[in-house]
Amino acid sequence: MHTQTAVHDVTASIRYIVRGEKATFYAGDRDRSYWPGEDHLVTVHDIRQEVDALAFDRNGFVVLEEASPVADYDADGALDVYSRYAEQTVQRLTGAAKVVSFGVIRRTSATGTHGHNQPANGAHVDYGAKTIADYTRLLLPEDEAQERLSKRHMLFNLWRPITSVESAPFALCDASTVKRQDLFPSEIVGGLGGVDFSLWGFNLAYDPGHRWCWLPHQRPEQMMVFKLFDTDDDAVQFTAHTSFNPPGLPDDAAPRQSIELRTIAYFD
Repeated sequence: MHTQTAVHDVTASIRYIVRGEKATFYAGDRDRSYWPGEDHLVTVHDIRQEVDALAFDRNGFVVLEEASPVADYDADGALDVYSRYAEQTVQRLTGAAKVVSFGVIRRTSATGTHGHNQPANGAHVDYGAKTIADYTRLLLPEDEAQERLSKRHMLFNLWRPITSVESAPFALCDASTVKRQDLFPSEIVGGLGGVDFSLWGFNLAYDPGHRWCWLPHQRPEQMMVFKLFDTDDDAVQFTAHTSFNPPGLPDDAAPRQSIELRTIAYFD
């Protein structure tokens, strides 16, 4: 049930990569990172009235309205509970034979937050084939990993606010409007979350055909599930995303708090 009916499209600045550039990111040391960006004014479309029509094979993402199984993400075992929920959700949505998760992270725009835990401020896609294969080999036995990687598999991100969003809202770029030639490599040097290998994904270069989407004042029960990669080259994928600053944001807007993780879905 969608109680807000007025459409709230906004014109806002989205930070893109300079076309042709490769970004190198050092988690927690953004001053050392190389992310040559350029800002473009775009329309960010309010999709509250479209959520029932969204589909992975049409847009690259869906919006689920369901409460989190976790009330307190700081409680012992809470992140494990949420990870299992995320895996089950992706399996339910896709019919995958097996789903694994990694990279669960809480983010906030509060002042003084560690760099890695701040909202991303640049259009990107995390991750691509190499990192998916690296995590598969890390998370599964060698023989099973080899078998799973030989068949179709996909990477999904599940993003949910912990409190209703007032600042640094989340925007998705409809994946059907993202072209492969708009994607340029991105390396997170040394990895994240205890892994010792670099993570490889993409940053997005500007194209006027991109269609950006958001949910104004997104609530904790509104979770975005979006596809980042699919071994089927013809499938809609590469759902770019970023935080942004909508116009008219009050100075006392509460910091954004959110939780996200990645899941790899394997098919028989």
